[in-house]
Amino acid sequence: MSTEKLIDRKHYVLVHGVCHGAWCWYKVKPLLESSGHLVTVLDLAACGTNLKKIEDVNTVSEYSEPLLQLMATIPPNEKVILVGHSFGGLSIALAMEQFPEKVAIGVFLTALAPDIDHNASYVLEKYIESTRTAEWLDTENFKSGSKTAMFLGPKFLSNKLYQQSSIEDLELAKIFTRPGSLFMEDLILQKNLFSKQGYGSVPRAFIVCDDDVGIPLKFQHWMIQNAGINDVFEIKDADHMAMLCKPQELCDSLNQISIKYA
Repeated sequence: MSTEKLIDRKHYVLVHGVCHGAWCWYKVKPLLESSGHLVTVLDLAACGTNLKKIEDVNTVSEYSEPLLQLMATIPPNEKVILVGHSFGGLSIALAMEQFPEKVAIGVFLTALAPDIDHNASYVLEKYIESTRTAEWLDTENFKSGSKTAMFLGPKFLSNKLYQQSSIEDLELAKIFTRPGSLFMEDLILQKNLFSKQGYGSVPRAFIVCDDDVGIPLKFQHWMIQNAGINDVFEIKDADHMAMLCKPQELCDSLNQISIKYA
């Protein structure tokens, strides 16, 4: 590898959304690596190949523990580009809060983006308020310990998340998605989870997916304004799963962001 390549090398940490896993980055990871970058994908607790069950995970911190453990291993003189998709936005926000000096920028890919002025549950509460019960289609909700858990049904996956994605990727999701949780009961109790000195001190960017019906365009723009995010990128004709339906366009956006911040 040339000296120039070494200088330009970035470390991306890609964090999946609820009920998904590291597998959903299978197109983006090799694309970024082919450009000489280091890419880490991981399964959050009770996701993908992680051995925990959702019954054993009761808080957002416990759910995000694999990411937080990874961040603890990053050397003090290095910074990563954190990319959170969907509910993964809350996990990267936690990592930014605890390790602000190790994050060059946090990238919210059509993801839940908290602010520093409200309770940790605020954005999620607004999202749930804006989503009619019928829009969850065949998603199943059930009680799991002290929390409400969920399993995304095939109709919900097909019509709300994967409508622009290939039939093969939809089938992959039907096979690999696992029960998850939005941990609302825990988030309601977290009064000062995100601070100006931690999460609020890290640069943030948002990647809008304009054909996302899972987190609609209007709500994406509301989150951007509410969280005070200045750098906004857009991927045209992308559904909720931009890493699957528009992997090259997503890599191009991440490259633009990394040039500016990392």
